Amino acid sequence: MSNPVQLRRTTAILTLVAASLGGGLIAAFAVSSRSAAPVFVTAKAASGTVTGTLPGSFADVISHVTPAVVNISSTRIIKASEQTQNNPFMADPFFRQFFGNGNNGRNFRPRDRKEGSLGSGVIVNADGYILTNNHVVDKATEVTVSLLDKREFKAKLIGTDPQTDVALLKIDAKDLPSITLGDSAHSQIGDLCFAIGNPFGVGQTVTMGIVSAKGRSLPRDGNTLFEDFIQTDAAINPGNSGGALINARGELIGINTAILTGGNSMMGGEGGNIGIGFAIPVNMAHQVMDQLVKNGKVTRGFMGARLQTVTPELASQFNLKESRGALVAMVEPGKPADKAGLKTGDVITAFNGQPVEDSNNLTLQVIQQAPGTTVTLDAIRDGKPMKFTVTLGTRPKETDGQAGDDSSSSGDTANGSASERGIQAENLTPDIAQELDVPASTKGVVVSGVEEGSPAAEGGIQRGDVIQQVNKQPVNNKADFDRLIKQAAGKSALFLVNRGGRTLFLVVESK
Repeated sequence: MSNPVQLRRTTAILTLVAASLGGGLIAAFAVSSRSAAPVFVTAKAASGTVTGTLPGSFADVISHVTPAVVNISSTRIIKASEQTQNNPFMADPFFRQFFGNGNNGRNFRPRDRKEGSLGSGVIVNADGYILTNNHVVDKATEVTVSLLDKREFKAKLIGTDPQTDVALLKIDAKDLPSITLGDSAHSQIGDLCFAIGNPFGVGQTVTMGIVSAKGRSLPRDGNTLFEDFIQTDAAINPGNSGGALINARGELIGINTAILTGGNSMMGGEGGNIGIGFAIPVNMAHQVMDQLVKNGKVTRGFMGARLQTVTPELASQFNLKESRGALVAMVEPGKPADKAGLKTGDVITAFNGQPVEDSNNLTLQVIQQAPGTTVTLDAIRDGKPMKFTVTLGTRPKETDGQAGDDSSSSGDTANGSASERGIQAENLTPDIAQELDVPASTKGVVVSGVEEGSPAAEGGIQRGDVIQQVNKQPVNNKADFDRLIKQAAGKSALFLVNRGGRTLFLVVESK
């Protein structure tokens, strides 16, 4: 059985590179042509026959761009304390004896050691500014940039933005080859694209594919919060991180950052390319770069509203015509959304006149605005259209702002009879509220058990959730909860739950 597909950042650790290259060569074959003559393409579509011309070679485009793509090697010091903390075997005398140092390893003390990694970068300014990934240079004590013409420079870190995985470097050089920045918003699914970087440390490599998808968000990886990835099948491998994704005109449309991998690969089971790679759109990277150059840090707009994607089940509960928009699951008191009059249960359908597809889409639009900017929101409240004007605040670094569409459930079931929907609940006391990290003023009942396989489990209710509303009616105690559940017998019910201090809506069907 193969290992599950997983998200993997594409920085090549030097030790892995050596292991990968030491096992022999794997041959790859491709159909080639001796001629650079254009290839005529004919395809049939519903609208009729489509014809086009595909160049027989992109050598001129590639040769113009590749000097602006650099190799980045970074070094960081792994402290002895960090090694012990991250390796539980080091704290066990039985395992320590195998590390030597005499006396059965009891005197063994790990030493600080250096770790190197390889990545890529893109020169975006002739004066030496280089875009790359934050994870390529994270915690680095020394960064070296190697150009295609073999020149090497020590790089200065101008700034990083872990939340988008973008970093900006500067080398002391002039009149450098630089890449033309494109407009990633105009990239379309099916566009030809090329990934350029330093995979596995073998040297600069160019691969070709298409834009496979846009607007991708993936399982959270470290601190990365804001994701609007371009997906491509152009081969991206460890070492490509921070490299260029260009279009057929040679314009930069993305910064390569991650791949999905399977368990069966030539990298010791850790995963190589399977045709699913991701790049940060250049429009997002450009905005981050401008702020890092100007301020050395990144600030973003902030509404103070926790958002949730509108699912078909939620759309039905809120009487929406389509499953589109961002549902306000919580409004923080005193924050911009609260001051503007937004309330929990509002569904935001447009931002500055542009349609809102889902919660991630709205969050991305908000964070691209500067703090202090005034924006307009179209929303639906109880079936009625409304408009709001919001003056954005400054987003705290630790703020998430996205409600998780968490459909998982707890398999634990407390003793006692479960309700018709598989929920066991009890009154919320101040002690329980403190234990669950919910505000002391919270009203509701706490879920003490969820029956496995029940409608509640399938709807995402978890043990420890505090149910504050059922079908938009307040729940103050167990009696309220039982009464409202009885009233909703035989029908789906809308729950507002508080999970660790954050609220979200869940739909629970009837048996």
